[in-house]
Amino acid sequence: MKTRGRRTSRHVRDARGQRVVAGGAGLGVLLQLVGRMFGLKGIVILAVLGVAAWQLGLVNPSMLTGGGQVRQEEYQASAQEQERFRFVEVVLADTEDIWSAEFARIGEVYREPELVVFNDQHPTACGMGDARMGPFYCPGDQNIYIDLGFYDELEQTFQAPGDFAQAYVIAHEVGHHVQNLLGISDKVHAMRNRPDYNQYSVRLELQADFLAGVWAKQNARYLEQGDIEEAMRAANQIGDDAIQLRSRGKVVPHAFTHGSSEQRMRWFNKGLESGRLEDGDTFEVSYESL
Repeated sequence: MKTRGRRTSRHVRDARGQRVVAGGAGLGVLLQLVGRMFGLKGIVILAVLGVAAWQLGLVNPSMLTGGGQVRQEEYQASAQEQERFRFVEVVLADTEDIWSAEFARIGEVYREPELVVFNDQHPTACGMGDARMGPFYCPGDQNIYIDLGFYDELEQTFQAPGDFAQAYVIAHEVGHHVQNLLGISDKVHAMRNRPDYNQYSVRLELQADFLAGVWAKQNARYLEQGDIEEAMRAANQIGDDAIQLRSRGKVVPHAFTHGSSEQRMRWFNKGLESGRLEDGDTFEVSYESL
């Protein structure tokens, strides 16, 4: 992927060197205080109110569980990591240009997300972010979070090297931001208590792959030979069946949350062929036909 001399996004925040330290008394002290004043009944009432507030989105659980405070430490990145950081800035800038134009085409306004580059752990509106989770999007603060060390895992564990494989990962998470802005994510999350919720989760993830394909289509002038193959290889390696086979030794389709390797490659390719936001409605297709 061609990146030299290109615009970088101003929405990438460098949180490397920030460390989460113990937050102090947290929930333990609060429970002790309530217990002394109101007894066991008071603790039960506090627990009920806390759960209700969490479900309504009024309280972040990490605030109550001593999720930690962030302390800035001196951090020296390697030359390779700095190169990756700039690459992320260029890719995010690409998504900003493309989705701003697509939203304008359909009469909407695109609000640009912030991408936070962190190490190890970082607090988010969705709880404590952990590098072991891989890159993720938090709808609560509309931020994308990534530890650049994930790219080593993508290459070594998932056997998906290449800069465009790395770009695909960011484009997929930006796809979740697009879904959030369009209200699609809220509709899916409202179904989380349904027995078939996993199927809706798969539809959401495959649509994000489609949106990554739309981005790739509209970014074609910057692509180099082999780039699309890199993205397809990454989609293949992070399918639910591939991950389950690697971790469990067997495939459990009813436990899928992101889609199979074949599905992820197919929907990315659909977006690549279409290049249009409205052609990727994974919710109008029967689950068996995804």
